[in-house]
Amino acid sequence: MAATLHRLARTVGVALAVATCGISSLSVAAAATPPEQKIVGGERAKIADHPYTVFLTNNSGFQFCGGTIAAANKIVTAAHCVKGKTADSIKVVAGREDKQASDGTTAAVSKVWVHPQYTTATAGFDVAVLTLGSNLTQKAAPLASSADADLYKEGANSTVLGWGTTSSGGAASRYLLKVDVPVTSDATCKAAYSQYSNTSMVCAGLPEGGKDSCQGDSGGPMIGGGKLIGVVSWGEGCAAPKKPGVYARVAAYHDVLQEQIKS
Repeated sequence: MAATLHRLARTVGVALAVATCGISSLSVAAAATPPEQKIVGGERAKIADHPYTVFLTNNSGFQFCGGTIAAANKIVTAAHCVKGKTADSIKVVAGREDKQASDGTTAAVSKVWVHPQYTTATAGFDVAVLTLGSNLTQKAAPLASSADADLYKEGANSTVLGWGTTSSGGAASRYLLKVDVPVTSDATCKAAYSQYSNTSMVCAGLPEGGKDSCQGDSGGPMIGGGKLIGVVSWGEGCAAPKKPGVYARVAAYHDVLQEQIKS
């Protein structure tokens, strides 16, 4: 099975999926028509408990990825979510748990920064920062740094949040969901994926599968110890045994992300 962009949000046909990601071959969301998938094995989450969690939409209100508030006017997301997109084609929705509700804030994007070394999610550097045209009032999540090595140890607890789908081929979630998944060892992730690099990625999941992020969750937060430790990136299938989810390792990008966040 091809690697999927873990977990590019819902798509409207193959053409839009490819245009949205700007990616083909192995790193494309499952090559043919990607299934709609989301947080697997999770539960409803309250936005009040995770106020830093946002979702990205196009100008028609179609949700295609997630993100994390890193400062009042800065959002950290996945590079594969926004590569090739213009700022005026993206909106950020904060403080909204139910996608069909009207509460919270919808903010325009004024600048899109994609890591300059990004090519495909499976090659790493799958991080981006969006600058907003106005400030949000929701609480930001601090970024993990090199001082947070314990948060990346095997078995460390992490929580992943998003509005993706709950099963392969299922419907997208109307509500914010969360799933708790333990960080796996580098050896475990390397055995699952030859492309895995512990300098730019981190994996999380159960050996037996059943809990994972999935398509629709891309760009969303992986939280550990109260900090953003990962960005939902890619994986093979969703919640499959011995196939953990792969996340951009935020600590590896801390300095370059902070440059963008403070600019």
